[in-house]
Amino acid sequence: MWGVRTLVEYELIDRAKAGDDAAFNELVRASRKRIMGIVGRLIGRPEDVEDVAQEVFLRLYYSLEQLRTPEMFEPWLYRLTVNSAYDYLRRQRRRKESRMADLSEQQVTLADASASTRDRNESERVGKVRDLVQSLLGAVSEEDRLLLMLKEIEGLSLKELQEIYRVKENALKVRLFRARQRVIKAFEASQPGGAASAVKNAE
Repeated sequence: MWGVRTLVEYELIDRAKAGDDAAFNELVRASRKRIMGIVGRLIGRPEDVEDVAQEVFLRLYYSLEQLRTPEMFEPWLYRLTVNSAYDYLRRQRRRKESRMADLSEQQVTLADASASTRDRNESERVGKVRDLVQSLLGAVSEEDRLLLMLKEIEGLSLKELQEIYRVKENALKVRLFRARQRVIKAFEASQPGGAASAVKNAE
């Protein structure tokens, strides 16, 4: 679940919502470590965690008055965190596509080779289990990865995920089922003699 229930007192949330800057600063201090940890797991780039976390709290500052009740604060903050992380990932993808579009074929080949080398070096530094999990999550879409990390790693309940994604429970269960199935397929394809090998051998 979301850390210790609850991160902050409801009275503090009400004060911050009413425009008390000191109370808002207390909210940030109480939530900062947790938010940075979540952002780090979602975006996978430690050097950018601080910037994304700052964006989360900036969005919180300008949207807090829309919060219906203090009890909804944690799902609300989670939704802001997920949205900020997802926006960051989309910006990174667009930048990468833009840079690649400006490169010659030879440069693209060299860039791919360099990226492969970095990936191999990184894999050697991390444990086998973490490496497997990261590679499998990297094989599915960003939407699947964010949803599965919130459910399986952060441990959010279906009710909490409903508040974040604003969908009915049945629709959320379908999303989770399909996301898990795609991870299973990615795992099977990564194994010797799996789907990927079968396709390669058939060519």
